[in-house]
Amino acid sequence: MDDTVEIAQSLIRIASVTPDDLGCQSLIADALASAGFEAEEMNFGDVKNLWLRRGDKRPLFVFAGHTDVVPTGPEDKWVHSPFSGDCVDGMLHGRGAADMKGSLAAMVTACQRFISSHPDHRGSIALLLTSDEEGPAVDGTVRVIDTLSARDEHIDWCVVGEPTSSRTLADTIKNGRRGSLGGTLTVVGRQGHVAYPHLADNPIHRLTLILSALAATHWDDGNEYFPATSFQVSNIAGGTGATNVIPGEACAQFNLRFCPDHTAQSLQEMIHTICRAHADEYRIDWSPIGQPYQTLPDTLLEAAVASVETVTRKRPTLSTDGGTSDGRFIAPSGAQVIELGPLNKTIHQVDEVVDASDLSTLSVIYEGILERLLA
Repeated sequence: MDDTVEIAQSLIRIASVTPDDLGCQSLIADALASAGFEAEEMNFGDVKNLWLRRGDKRPLFVFAGHTDVVPTGPEDKWVHSPFSGDCVDGMLHGRGAADMKGSLAAMVTACQRFISSHPDHRGSIALLLTSDEEGPAVDGTVRVIDTLSARDEHIDWCVVGEPTSSRTLADTIKNGRRGSLGGTLTVVGRQGHVAYPHLADNPIHRLTLILSALAATHWDDGNEYFPATSFQVSNIAGGTGATNVIPGEACAQFNLRFCPDHTAQSLQEMIHTICRAHADEYRIDWSPIGQPYQTLPDTLLEAAVASVETVTRKRPTLSTDGGTSDGRFIAPSGAQVIELGPLNKTIHQVDEVVDASDLSTLSVIYEGILERLLA
């Protein structure tokens, strides 16, 4: 094992289930202190955020990531304890191994080696860390970006360490993400006895008509950079528990991952039109909108692709599919943003695992990006 794997193990052994950090950020700050990184805490509510910066000039290169992890689920289902950090037969086990404590460790060692070789590098290097990526993402990266912008501190290039790889390490770089629009739809009816439906108004029936119409809607075809907009229902609730009562309300939670051919506002209008066609009374409680973003080929992408090709001998695919990430908060500030990390095959699953050697290789790739941009 090398330093990258050992740091990843130390991070995995901290049970930092969102929004807790429990010392992960301090561990990273200590590891980079001797390399000249100055630590600044930016905590909001129960969320810990850390801004580590070396240098005060532009261009500013940032590694961004999160120290929080999703819950483990039943721990007795894990072959290796979720916070053991066991490394067996070259595989590193534990919650966060892939998402994304392994990437954080690779960032640390990449910075250490690069600064050792280039103590007088141009520009500045920073790490933006949060414990609120897997949760509501309200007091995390978005608040840090607001703080930085308010004091005229602007990011030029940012690599987010999300697990983007599909089959082999670094086979995919995310250079954008679809937007996320979600909400809870509540249809209001009139409660009554099932034997006297004419005296009631069944909101479940109306809700199912709305959901069927939304599911059948052709939103768009996507474009050359983004997949088509998709609609999914995640939860449905309705009923009093009694079999002979028509309920007064029924609700469903839904989400659209949308192509930038639409705005969130245009989609909201389409959804309201469909709802009004099937329900006299309803309400939608919208979740915070995740805006789409895209980084077109330019300095950062060129450096990342070149580094991947040099290390792996393969050219990565550019992709904008998948879920959201904190890149959506960083890109609007004007930064070029990409996501590059280990395999995503086991993220959020029982027995999350990553090839330990991939983390060491990822560190070399990260170092190569720094070389091309700041050496």
